[in-house]
Amino acid sequence: MREGVRAWLWALVKRLRRLERRELDAFHRWIERTGNLLHLSVLVFVPLLIAAVTWLANVTAAVSFLLFPPLASGTYTLFADPEGTYATPSTFIGGMTAGALCGWLALALVATAGLDGGTVSASGAALSVLFTGVCTWALDLEEPAAFSTALLVLLTGNAQLAYVLGVVVSSTFVAVAFVVWRRHFYQQRARYLYGTTSGDDHVLVPMGDADETVARFAAAIAGAHDAGKVVLFDVVNETDAEQRDDDAADNSHGESTSVERAAGDVARQLESLAADFETAYDVSCEAVVAAAPNQSASLVLRTARQQNCDLVVAPYAEHESGGLSSFLKGLFDSEIDVIAFRSNGTRRRRWRSSLVAVRGAGDTARAMVDFAIRVTEPGRPVTVSTCIDDESRRRPAENTLADLVDAFSGRFETHVATAPVETYLTRVAPRYDVCFVGSSTDRSAASRFISPPTFRKLSDLEADVAIVHRGRHR
Repeated sequence: MREGVRAWLWALVKRLRRLERRELDAFHRWIERTGNLLHLSVLVFVPLLIAAVTWLANVTAAVSFLLFPPLASGTYTLFADPEGTYATPSTFIGGMTAGALCGWLALALVATAGLDGGTVSASGAALSVLFTGVCTWALDLEEPAAFSTALLVLLTGNAQLAYVLGVVVSSTFVAVAFVVWRRHFYQQRARYLYGTTSGDDHVLVPMGDADETVARFAAAIAGAHDAGKVVLFDVVNETDAEQRDDDAADNSHGESTSVERAAGDVARQLESLAADFETAYDVSCEAVVAAAPNQSASLVLRTARQQNCDLVVAPYAEHESGGLSSFLKGLFDSEIDVIAFRSNGTRRRRWRSSLVAVRGAGDTARAMVDFAIRVTEPGRPVTVSTCIDDESRRRPAENTLADLVDAFSGRFETHVATAPVETYLTRVAPRYDVCFVGSSTDRSAASRFISPPTFRKLSDLEADVAIVHRGRHR
C-alpha cells in the first residue's frame, strides 16, 4: 500500500513538472514576440521607475509630485516604442526640460506684464504652449510630455526653479534606466530569448539520400558558431551487406564480417568528407554509421539525441502524392529543429546571398533569419521579405519586418511585395543563392487545405531552398 502511494505521488510530481515545462515554454514563446515583450516591459519597468521617483520626491524637495503625469507619460513612450521618434535620452530629457523652462518663462512674462489673474493664468497657459511648440520644433525635441511640464509649472507657485530641477533629475534617472534596458536587454533579446541564436550548433545530417551540398549547407550553419559541430550519419543495410559478401564461410560470422566491412567503407567515406569540412568551414565534424534495415526518421532522431544534436539538416523529398515524404514528416514530428534542404543542382560550397520569406515575426521567422545570417557571406545583407494581398496592409507588414530584423545584428534589406508569394519568389529567386521558407506546420489543417504550403509551389525555383521547421519543445 505504502509503495503504491509513493509511486502515485512520484507520478504526480512528474506530471506537474511536465505541466510546468509546458507552461514555461508557452510563456517563452509568448515573450519572444516583440510586441508582447514591450507590453511586459511597460507593465514592469514603468511602475518600478515611477515608484523610484516617488521615493525621491518623499526624501528631497527637488522632485515635485506635479511632474508625475508627464514623467509617467514619457516613460511609457520610451518603453512602449524603444526605436521610435521620441525614444532617445536627449529628446526625452531635453523635451521635458525645455517644456518646464518655457512654462517658467511664460509665467515670468505674464507676471511682469501684469496679465496673470485667477488661480491659473490663461495668458500664461497660452504662452507656455506657444513657447514650448516653437522651442521643441526649433531644437528637434518634439516630445509630447514637454507640453505637460510647461503647463504644470503654472501650478507650482513660487517653486518654479525646484520644479525645473526636479524635471531634470527625474527625467535623467528614467533615461539612464531606459538606456541600460535597451542596450543590454532589448537590443540583445535575440541572444537571451531566441533559441536558435544560442542553439542549433550541433547539426546532424542523414547522408542516405543526401548529396554533398546538403552536408555543406549544414556545415556552413554550424561553422558560424564557435561551439558548432556537424555529425554525418549513414546507415548500413545488414541484408544488402550480407548478400554482397559471397566469401563468407560461416553464415553468422559472415554476416557480422560483411556488415563490419560495409560499415568501415561508409565510415571512411564520411571521415574523408568530415576532414574536408573541418578545413573548409572551421567546424568540428564527426562520422556515425549504424546498422539498420533503413534510415528511418525514428533512427535519425534517436541518433541526434544521442549525439546531442539540436538541428537536423536533411534532403528535401516529396511523397508520390506531392506532399512531404513520410521520412520528413517523421522528422518534423519531434522536438528537434529540422531544415529540409533542396538544392537546385548548382552544388554550391558557399552561399553568398540569402532571401528569407516570412508570414510574420514569430518563432519560425526568427529561426530563418538566424540561419540566413549564418550562411550568408559576411558583409552582404540578408533580404527579408513578406507578401501582402492589398496595399492597405503595407504599413503593418513593414512594421512586422522591422520588428523581426531589429533583434539581430548585421545588414538587412526588407521587401514588402503586393503579389502571391510563389509569384514573387519565382521572380526574385535568381538573384539569391538560397531562399528560406517556413514549413507551415504551425498552420491549421483547414488553412493548409485552403492554401497549400508555399514550398509545394516552388519546385522550379532557381535557387536552393531551405524549409525551416521549429521542433515541438516539450
